[in-house]
Amino acid sequence: AIIENEFGEIGVDEKILSEKTNEEIIEVMNGCVCCTVRGDLVVSLKKLHKKIELFDAVIIETTGLADPAPVAQTFFVDDDIKSMYSLDGIITVVDAKHIIPRLDEEKPEGVENEAVEQVAFADRILLNKTDLVEEKELPAIEERVKKINPTVQIFRSQYSKVDPKHLINVNAFSLDRVLEMDSEFLNTDGEHEHDPTVASCSTKFDTPLDVDLMQSWIRLMLGKYGANLYRYKGVLNVDGAAAKYVFQGVGMIYTGNFKGNWGKDEKRESRFVFIGKNLDKQGLIDGFLKCKIDAELRFKIGDKVLASGEEGWVPGTISRYWENGMPYVIKVAGNDESDMLCPFDVDEFCKAPASDAEWVFKPHPIDA
Repeated sequence: AIIENEFGEIGVDEKILSEKTNEEIIEVMNGCVCCTVRGDLVVSLKKLHKKIELFDAVIIETTGLADPAPVAQTFFVDDDIKSMYSLDGIITVVDAKHIIPRLDEEKPEGVENEAVEQVAFADRILLNKTDLVEEKELPAIEERVKKINPTVQIFRSQYSKVDPKHLINVNAFSLDRVLEMDSEFLNTDGEHEHDPTVASCSTKFDTPLDVDLMQSWIRLMLGKYGANLYRYKGVLNVDGAAAKYVFQGVGMIYTGNFKGNWGKDEKRESRFVFIGKNLDKQGLIDGFLKCKIDAELRFKIGDKVLASGEEGWVPGTISRYWENGMPYVIKVAGNDESDMLCPFDVDEFCKAPASDAEWVFKPHPIDA
């Protein structure tokens, strides 16, 4: 059985997992099981125990932002759960490409670094995506992990492929080790605080998407946010396609392809979630909505606009639609020989001036 925790309001994995699976799967949504939805975890565990004869174990998949300590604590401080289950072990999947910057990241005062906590509490570590770094880099990464958690066993992997016998039914969790590391482990009065600059955005809708527009939008967002995109994934309803378009990624590393057909009675809908730092949540959602096949362009031919150029906002007028896959060709004001292409129909790239007096060049702000 699997309890899957989604940080956002909308689940994606339920649309990816095969309908023929024999596993019991429960989704716990809109928060981390380490804090805001911890009570839901207890309810789910008690619910599953009524079907105990149908499965061998329960796997809890937390979000990448979860502190493992409060989750593990549940199995020792809740009397009912303590009598029903034993904690076999904590497994942390480490992204070999991105782990060092995550461990080094400075957090606001009072906020724990979740990556450090996840490494520290792990009984087994999957050092994943080893194909994305040089072989000679791996020993230094493993040494850094061992400095945080000297006793942990590390298994190198690609696509998280590792023999399950190393991960399940290993009786690896040691309460004594954890209490030695954190004497307040069993203290339920503590409160886990998340980095307020980290958030998620998600949405879902039925209208099919234009796959070319959608891929263009994702590329633009990868360029904008880069390493600040901690995790993103989605299942998309592409116009004219019998199969689901499934995408996922971390930072600039993105993969997407058609995988598995929509079921005969399955509702065709697009849904996605982005988790990251300093995200423009509404801007991300608006961009995806502009990829719908019935999305209308905001501006008419001749409308005055401000187009985002390299150095600032450039005044111009809409002269043509849809060239080279881009929605607008903009005639630069005062220069009949100069055109600009707007890559996407959102305010980030092309916006209406507040007034005619505002229809002038304005430099982009300089980052501090």
